Amino acid sequence: MHNTIYKTKNLALLLLSLITVFTATAQAPTQKKLDGIIAKVDNHVILRSELEFSYLQYLAQNKQQPSEQNEPLKCEILKSMVQEKLLLARAEIDSVVVEEAAVTGELNRRIDYLASQVGGTERLEQYYKKSIKQLRDELRRTVRNQMVSEKMQRDITEKVTVTPKEVRRYFNQIPADSLPYFSSEVQLSHIVKYAEVSRQQKQAARQQLEALRERIVAGEDFATLAREYSQDPGSAEAGGELGFFKKKELVPEYEAAALRLEPGQMSNVIESMFGFHLIQMIERKGQEFNTRHILIKPATARVDVQDAIAALDSVRTLIVNDSISFAKAAKDFSDDKNTKDNGGTLMSRMTGSSYIPMDEVEPGIFFVIDTMKVGDVSKPVSFTTPDGREAARIIQLRYKSSPHLANLRDDYQKIAAAALAQKRDKAVDEWFRKNIDTVFIEIDPDYDRCKVLDLTQ
Repeated sequence: MHNTIYKTKNLALLLLSLITVFTATAQAPTQKKLDGIIAKVDNHVILRSELEFSYLQYLAQNKQQPSEQNEPLKCEILKSMVQEKLLLARAEIDSVVVEEAAVTGELNRRIDYLASQVGGTERLEQYYKKSIKQLRDELRRTVRNQMVSEKMQRDITEKVTVTPKEVRRYFNQIPADSLPYFSSEVQLSHIVKYAEVSRQQKQAARQQLEALRERIVAGEDFATLAREYSQDPGSAEAGGELGFFKKKELVPEYEAAALRLEPGQMSNVIESMFGFHLIQMIERKGQEFNTRHILIKPATARVDVQDAIAALDSVRTLIVNDSISFAKAAKDFSDDKNTKDNGGTLMSRMTGSSYIPMDEVEPGIFFVIDTMKVGDVSKPVSFTTPDGREAARIIQLRYKSSPHLANLRDDYQKIAAAALAQKRDKAVDEWFRKNIDTVFIEIDPDYDRCKVLDLTQ
């Protein structure tokens, strides 16, 4: 908390930000040709350009300029990168893995979040001059390695806890002039209802795909029609091609239809949570398969959103009249699977905490809660979900703080989390000391000054 140095033990900071990962990975093929290896940990390498990029990215995030004074920071970053590689190397030795379905889910989540920050998938593709499919293929290894490293670190620190006495001791050690200043934060919950697609709208989408299927049967090219008509921005540009997936990595309806096909064969129209698909098998390779598809999403009419608003207005009346708690209503009525079981609680995208800084609240929510009092429940408002679905929601303002200097009364949870992170850092340090000699490590002599393998600092 009071130490702003880039902590070598905190793997979350290896990422620096979602954008760092995407940019660094997107540049990697060129980097490997232009620069050299500065560190090896068993079969894992670190490139000079990777270190420089992470260093400059950290300075940019903290509004600093490269200088001799900041050079020690570069050594801290290199230590962190070497330690991540050590975790990966030990994970291979100890057979620690993560499920590919989990990797796919996390990869999709990060791409969806980044796309939402830059204005959609099309802008994301324009920025990197690559399709979403190409980005997924390039980033899969990076995301898998991060998840394995995080799993290793969780295994190391899972039994570490802090007592209230340790939290107070940690706080009291922070110099008065180094106490952090917290901006206004809020705790929010929401209940979401998706606009329901009418039978007529579904039928229209299905008929559009049936017509496309007839054209393909008559001799037109599947990939060409996918580029023209598919509403999947992640694959349309690539002719609908998704790339290789293993079983259980795609939605069940899609996978079941795809696995019934032989290479070159085309499915009938099938429905999934994303809309209607026409699928063509491209290739099978062991337990993996590569398909292309054309996706058509049923349109949602304005009247459907009004139906969702009307349903939520009734739910809000029950809550306001104390006939049901907001948490119970979220569990019973919300269509948001990510929040319905935790009372509808929204989490900070950057920290994972339920305390969200006001400058991180999305504009569509900010202007709704701006005049609300703690405990109030908003009237239903319409919005568009990150995946493009029309929906409505009601929002509860559960907590709002005023800007203030950190103190134990108002910020105990944050201070406890910082104390716990410090204690976990020490546990990971100890693990490194015990395991550093169990793998091969080589550091470029140009970085001897960093004393990367000296864990006593």
